[in-house]
Amino acid sequence: MQNLSITKNKKSKDKTQTFYDRIADVHNLAMKVNGYRDSAAKYFRSLKLDVRPDSLVLDAGCGTGLATLAFYSAGYRPLETFALDLSFKSLEVAKEQFERDKISAVKNVQTLQGNLLSMPFEDGKFDIVLTCGALEYVPLDQGINELARVLKKDGILVLIPVRQSLVGSMLEVLYNFKIHSIEEVKKAAAHHFKMVGNHKFPITEPIGWSKTSFLLQKK
Repeated sequence: MQNLSITKNKKSKDKTQTFYDRIADVHNLAMKVNGYRDSAAKYFRSLKLDVRPDSLVLDAGCGTGLATLAFYSAGYRPLETFALDLSFKSLEVAKEQFERDKISAVKNVQTLQGNLLSMPFEDGKFDIVLTCGALEYVPLDQGINELARVLKKDGILVLIPVRQSLVGSMLEVLYNFKIHSIEEVKKAAAHHFKMVGNHKFPITEPIGWSKTSFLLQKK
């Protein structure tokens, strides 16, 4: 049974990687056009996160880097940020954007190819982890466990999943992922985190069309 599970996860990983390698440019353009970065930056700014000059940040499942870019647009300047994704093409697009961005600090972001379920970082490395629309592609409990593993005690997880809605259902079919209900997310997170906040974005914000947000602190 265990080998069957490993095989299933590998097939899912290969399928997701191939899909995003193929659509990375188009997906990134769509996010730019709809103002996603500005919308996410507005939210990150409102959190008033304790990001210090020695803070380490991870964007887990970064895609083409829009959440990382939004984080820097919000004014945060950590010591170092790692942007990890399964898709080589998405990382290529992300790296190009980081290098060209008008915010000079973004040029120092490290891009890294890797699996969200087995990230190449030691336990308790990061002060803050961001993840946006990535846990939908993995078993929820396993994904939450791995995010908790790489966070320091009292570290912050900014979790921005796809919410159940008409738009979310359309994206679920289009991108071939599984939306986890708010109750499922809360239950999975409770093993490692205490809930600091659950934010519902205004429908007027582009990020609000499909996302909700949880602010979690590692126990």
